[in-house]
Amino acid sequence: MPSLTNALRAEYQQLFDSCQIRPERQAEVDAAAERALGQRARYEAVAQPLGVPWYVVAVVHSLEASARFDAHLHNGDPLTARTVHVPANRPPSGSPPFSWEASATDALQLARYDRWGDWSLPGILFKWESYNGWGYRNHHPEVKSPYLWSFTNHYLRGKYVADGTFSATAVSKQVGAAALLRRLAEKGVLADTPPTGPVPGSGPGPIPGPVAGPITPPPAAVPARLHYDPDHVAPDGIALQRFLNQFPDIFLREDGQLGPRSSEAFRSVFGQYLQGDPRAA
Repeated sequence: MPSLTNALRAEYQQLFDSCQIRPERQAEVDAAAERALGQRARYEAVAQPLGVPWYVVAVVHSLEASARFDAHLHNGDPLTARTVHVPANRPPSGSPPFSWEASATDALQLARYDRWGDWSLPGILFKWESYNGWGYRNHHPEVKSPYLWSFTNHYLRGKYVADGTFSATAVSKQVGAAALLRRLAEKGVLADTPPTGPVPGSGPGPIPGPVAGPITPPPAAVPARLHYDPDHVAPDGIALQRFLNQFPDIFLREDGQLGPRSSEAFRSVFGQYLQGDPRAA
């Protein structure tokens, strides 16, 4: 099992910063993000007592149980009985049918999420890849784990179709964890969630991600030609969003529509809102 070294942190950060959702998969990722946001209160009720960000639980729920609340968070088995698939016979106490909250708490504790204090982006991605297994990294490094990167520019094909059986041509049909987290980040979820401090004895706390590599200059049109316009695709709008995405804690959907979040990111870098933003008055 790999350790979360500085080199691996930098790799995760660079991959997430450069992550783009494939256009043909955008609707599926959007739908998964809206489902997660719609159940935020329910995720928070389980996550907060354990010191886990709610969106981490939401993404695991999407991957392991297709976001169904009649299924165990462990592996998607029905709540009407203990789990059958790995991990089997969970939860170990209580009687079925189980509530989703009780089962989810057991799943997170079994995976030691309550003892993991590093909820930086690299820390989250490491925890997810560890949960799914290191087969891709150890035996097929040419394939970025689809558990993380499916539906993004970092994944095309290659998949374990059974335990120990890898197919170079199989393609994941599931929204990857990083793809879903990226879309939630583009919606501002990471910015409006208070950082979770480290659990005593669990290791280092959140570490802000550095800008990956040299900063690409902004479009020559900044700021003269670029205006606040959330309803239309602006000339050079995508280039501006791509430039702003290079800065830590900025996650914009690169669609060229310069709305409130693009203007806010512009202000954090340049000290002023985009021209035409009502907040600039």
